[in-house]
Amino acid sequence: MMEAWLTSFATFFATVGPIEAAVLFATFTASLPRERAREIAVRAVLIATLILMVFTLFGQPLLAQLGVSIAALQTAGGFILGVIALEMIFARKTSAFRLTAEEDAEAGASNDLAVFPLATPLLAGPGAMSAGIVLAANAAGDGWKAAGVVAGLSTVMVVTLGLLLAAPEIARGMGKTAQNVLIRVFGILLAAIAVQAVFDGLNASGLVGRAAT
Repeated sequence: MMEAWLTSFATFFATVGPIEAAVLFATFTASLPRERAREIAVRAVLIATLILMVFTLFGQPLLAQLGVSIAALQTAGGFILGVIALEMIFARKTSAFRLTAEEDAEAGASNDLAVFPLATPLLAGPGAMSAGIVLAANAAGDGWKAAGVVAGLSTVMVVTLGLLLAAPEIARGMGKTAQNVLIRVFGILLAAIAVQAVFDGLNASGLVGRAAT
């Protein structure tokens, strides 16, 4: 369970991006009263947690109904996480963690920042959703591993809530360089997890064994 928790924590921390989310949250709520900002933070994390839990617990059965195998899911999820990891490592401006210009403009005019863009796509984005499904698939019916995945997600969301509540202080105290260093470190960890997911998917598919014979 501990191994599953560590893997899940690192993966969700990298794909949810609590630190960058906190910095953006501080920007979005700079003109709001502190109590209103806290209310938005709590709602955003609760909604994002619900979305990710649904994808983690029920995403795999849904895909099974669509005829998608676990091997295909692991391989595809590994590639998706790999792309996100590369964007994190090289700090590309088109990173999946950043909002598009249209989304940023809509966020500025939105009356409910908790739903959009904070809960989704900032916290519960495609990368985090894919990560939940892949991690659940890797648990392969093992109850302890599945519990570790849920615990890892829960821990990350608790950390995310804490960072959002402390967003003004974090934005003032953490420079851009420190943020980029942390993002790159977790990008490297996510890249390794992504490669392992691809390996597991190829092994489960039997393609590697067939190619060797």
